[in-house]
Amino acid sequence: MSGAIAVLLFSACGTQVAGAGGDSASTAGPLPWTTEEPAYVTAARLAADGRTLTLDVQVPKGPHPCVRDLKAVYTADVSTTVHVQVTLVSPDGDRRSGCTGTATESTRTVLPQALGGRELVVDNYTVFTPDGAKPPALRLCGDLGCHPAPTGCTSDSYVQALKTVDAPNHSYQDAVDCRGKWMVMQFSWPTGAASCGGDDKGCGSRLGDRYFFRAEKSGWRPIAEGAAGGCAVVQAREPDFPASMCENLAPLPASLHPHYSPAPSAGTGSASPTSR
Repeated sequence: MSGAIAVLLFSACGTQVAGAGGDSASTAGPLPWTTEEPAYVTAARLAADGRTLTLDVQVPKGPHPCVRDLKAVYTADVSTTVHVQVTLVSPDGDRRSGCTGTATESTRTVLPQALGGRELVVDNYTVFTPDGAKPPALRLCGDLGCHPAPTGCTSDSYVQALKTVDAPNHSYQDAVDCRGKWMVMQFSWPTGAASCGGDDKGCGSRLGDRYFFRAEKSGWRPIAEGAAGGCAVVQAREPDFPASMCENLAPLPASLHPHYSPAPSAGTGSASPTSR
């Protein structure tokens, strides 16, 4: 009898050590699978019937299954656009799932009518167009739309010009002179802490630059850059740049466009900003 009791006690202890108590089971729990949109829709293809649509989407990936019920559903025709919603079910919101990687999967749907020349809008923010595309693919539109004006004195073209010169995030135009195929743009960007506010002196600090552009088929092409006033810097590169657009330019303040001298040798002090 005593031997049987000992076996029971040993078994009970073993079970407890294994962590099968109520709290541990509750902490582990089942993984929650939730419905979500894919991270990105990367490509769209339209079959010869003009209605059968295949979408390539970026989905979660891990050592265990991370995706189920991936589907695309037609939702509406709005003016010149056709809208489709893509959803999937995944446990990737819980780090225990291991679904931290990404993979590309495809899903298909059939539109009620042929897409024709209309634009396709997926999940409200990814847009494709058949215009300029090579069938069966549709062309993925950019953040300036499907048909941005590469040049021209328009706000969209100014945004594209800033992208061309790799302007820092949150840059804004301080002054723009745009005349036909020529443009000069001065822009600046904040350098204070992102969370600063109120009377914090760092919030008002900023840097800036000035670029000169020539219009080409691909968009605005930068031809010169510099903080000096007048026309010398641009006309040295492009003699045809109109003097009327640069002769009255004042130098940028040194606070906006500091120039740092080369680092000195050890023991001679630190480099300091100077105007250029």
